[in-house]
Amino acid sequence: MGNGLEELELKPVVEPVPERLTVDAMLQKYCGEFGPWQLKNFFLSNLSCTLEAFHTMVMIFADRDVAWRCLDHSGCDAAEKDVCRLEPGSWEWVGGRGSSTVVEWGLVCGNKYKVGLAQAIFFVGCTLGAGIFGHLSDSSFGRKRSLILVCILNTIFGCLTALSPSYWIYVLLRLLTGVSTAGNALCAFVLSTEPIGPTRRCTAAMSTCYFFSGGIALLSGIAYIFQSWRKLYIVSSIPSLFYLILVVPFLSESPRWFLVRGKFDKAMKALTIIANTNKKHIPEGVVLSLDTKNSQTNNNSNNNKSIIDIMRSPTTRMRLIIGVGVNFMNAVVYYGLSLNVVNLKTNLYVNVLLNAVVEMPAFAVTAALLGKMGRRGVGIWTLWFSGVFCLMGSMIKSNSEGKWRVLKVACGLLGLSGMAGNYNLLGLYVAELFPTVVRNVALGCASQATQMGAILAPFVVVMGGRWPFLVFGVCGIVGGMLVFFLPETLNRPFYDTLAGLEDGENTNIASAPSNNVVRVSSSNV
Repeated sequence: MGNGLEELELKPVVEPVPERLTVDAMLQKYCGEFGPWQLKNFFLSNLSCTLEAFHTMVMIFADRDVAWRCLDHSGCDAAEKDVCRLEPGSWEWVGGRGSSTVVEWGLVCGNKYKVGLAQAIFFVGCTLGAGIFGHLSDSSFGRKRSLILVCILNTIFGCLTALSPSYWIYVLLRLLTGVSTAGNALCAFVLSTEPIGPTRRCTAAMSTCYFFSGGIALLSGIAYIFQSWRKLYIVSSIPSLFYLILVVPFLSESPRWFLVRGKFDKAMKALTIIANTNKKHIPEGVVLSLDTKNSQTNNNSNNNKSIIDIMRSPTTRMRLIIGVGVNFMNAVVYYGLSLNVVNLKTNLYVNVLLNAVVEMPAFAVTAALLGKMGRRGVGIWTLWFSGVFCLMGSMIKSNSEGKWRVLKVACGLLGLSGMAGNYNLLGLYVAELFPTVVRNVALGCASQATQMGAILAPFVVVMGGRWPFLVFGVCGIVGGMLVFFLPETLNRPFYDTLAGLEDGENTNIASAPSNNVVRVSSSNV
């Protein structure tokens, strides 16, 4: 009788303790890091980046310079470089008034600056949108609903742009389109990469830019078919509506977002669906946990983080300042060289296609080197690679002919490929530098810096002569030096909270360099 009572008293002691795992650990141990579910989600999410390329690059064709010709017996001098000194009525545009905004509103001679202004205003909108959607998608609104809003606004603003009655209405609508377009890349990137395990996340994240470059290449073909700028805006905007109706219903909200918002049941349900689709199983007794000792706290107000919280922490503050600086310099060079490639003197449609094609090998090479050199190593060398070739290009006269002209063009293309590889890396690097609760805020700040660089780039190109290549070269070299001050994130899982990041960094400093154990929670770094 006594033995039976003793056995009953011991039973609670041998009951299994719940296994508490972070999202990364759950993906690695039970769900699968990159199975069929992640593949489908990655592809569908990043299809929106193709549409982002449409909304961003459509202005290259809509605002293009159009050829002109002299009318018969008008006394027009066909040898003139432009129409500024020709008598009105002595010449005409090739393709008609609706072929370009330049023709529609006479954006030539004294009004030529308005073409660049419209482009700059679009990127001003992107700067505003990056901050707005960065905070919105990290808030209770969520990543998926933010992407839905982006698709709705892009469709509306894009189609309204095609109906612009005047130049200034056109500029206003491009501003609004920029605001909504900026949220596209942010939401798609986070939705596609957050459910992927840490050892596969790098390769996946580095593949997102193929969709944007593919969109540019596709747009060049669409623009060749629809050479009316109004028709082109409609044709390039309607796919956002199709994406909203046909694709978005198959996307799922990020389980990490559920977790940091205190919705543990929904986060667990999302991970269970991932495991089942990948033909795996999450056993009973496994509990999802944040990567901080205070993971039991699920008060949503504790997760409403902003840039103020990033700046309060010395660790994240320095990372944000450097990340913003590097993104700014990258954008000046990337967009500047993209605009400068027009000097290749090729057909516009072929030229844009070449811009897209030259970026793709850079993406592949960068992705291949990441596992060996790490994020910081690849970041430094891609910036320096671009910077060196830009400095070489600055040594060649802009009016050079023959082999020197070919060499200058080659320097520009190599500089562009290096910066494209770095551009692809920065999204992943910034995402890994910050925890889930402020990740989109940080990405939003980095995106704002990118847009500021994009605004500056056209003005650098206008400087002419050797100055553009010189500025691009200096930006590349200085940007590479700044990356030296960022930590390596290779094979480091995403943190969920700021507290988890601080705990992890402090433990990592104290740990031995030979410690190669993959961290399951912040206390195991």
